[in-house]
Amino acid sequence: MTSTPNLPSTPRLGYGALSAANTNRDGTGTIVDVLTGVAAGTRIDRVVIEATATTTAGVVRLFLYDGTAYRLFYEQLISAVTPSTSVAAARYEVGFTDLVLPSASWKIAASTHNAETFAVFAHGADYT
Repeated sequence: MTSTPNLPSTPRLGYGALSAANTNRDGTGTIVDVLTGVAAGTRIDRVVIEATATTTAGVVRLFLYDGTAYRLFYEQLISAVTPSTSVAAARYEVGFTDLVLPSASWKIAASTHNAETFAVFAHGADYT
């Protein structure tokens, strides 16, 4: 065992643009990769989901890819919002305390239930 802890040292920011409807929860259909891990592992601290237009009630799903298949990890309910100069577009921040992509074959990815546009950002850091 090492006397020096292995801490994340290189900040990471991943991005994915969603627009194609995917009602599946089984890891099939249109799923957009947001951030791929590195060999030593990548910690994900939070994911930001920002609508870029009007939304209707729906869901944005986060998936983990383990090198062979996408697995449903989290669902964020989306409210109906019509943005304007006085109403901000729908925005959601999801925090994680223990989410690590353990190797370079792992990814965090997303899909949208309705055919609406979202920008999805994954914030984290790589281990070295």
